Amino acid sequence: MSERPRMIGYNRTVKLPWLDETVDLYLAGQSEAEIGEVLRERLQDQLSVGSNAERGSREKTITILLKTWVRVPARVGGLRDEGIGLLRRVRRSERLPLHWGMTMAAYPFWRVVADVTGRLFRLQGTASAQQVQRRVRELHGEREAVSRSARYVLRAFADWGVIADTEAKGTYVPAPATRIDDPSIGTWLLEAALFASEADSTDFKGLVHSPALFPFHLARVSSESLRRSGRLDVVRHGMEEEMVLLRHPILDGTGLSRTGRALKGAPRGPR
Repeated sequence: MSERPRMIGYNRTVKLPWLDETVDLYLAGQSEAEIGEVLRERLQDQLSVGSNAERGSREKTITILLKTWVRVPARVGGLRDEGIGLLRRVRRSERLPLHWGMTMAAYPFWRVVADVTGRLFRLQGTASAQQVQRRVRELHGEREAVSRSARYVLRAFADWGVIADTEAKGTYVPAPATRIDDPSIGTWLLEAALFASEADSTDFKGLVHSPALFPFHLARVSSESLRRSGRLDVVRHGMEEEMVLLRHPILDGTGLSRTGRALKGAPRGPR
């Protein structure tokens, strides 16, 4: 488990049409500055109406939109580029797994909330906002910012249509899973889930059936397709178990991978 501070970052609810707008502008070749200006104009009547505060709701939302597909963390640049290639050949209605994967990779806190929610669904068939927030606070600390950000993520789940309300206020059930038949998209989504995790490796079956991917049914993925991605290795353990590893583990600034392993030739921070 990483000792680095757990960043949250996801501090607004982002709607799917806003992500679509962002990625459409990026696909059209617009610069980050140009995309930001268009988004400010599009959102001026929906967020921070009548205000141009630098850290208002509108600007915070635009920051999330840009970081998800445009100004992505360097560690997921290759993943983003491949995701853009996949976006070019799917219909707008088929973008959900791609938006989900990039949001997870750019904001691992999203994966934490998804994992907690998915585990509750498997255990009891429902998940209440209170249960999700309590478990996320156990993982990230008893801070109001943690509960608030968890609420933003849950609202996004509802807005994206992956969870549905029940008669009990604040309690949700999973929406029918989206079937992913394209092995390229399924493989890419699994890679995004691993990038968003706190480990550099995981077992293949556990990755395919990750609770964080509860909105999806991956119909056609294989360990060999992950190996061909160029960013992952697959190692067989025993007769049945296969482990998936990041080919270039993410460093924490001390020359250690996120699992604490020293990497040969990796630069180390000050002693």
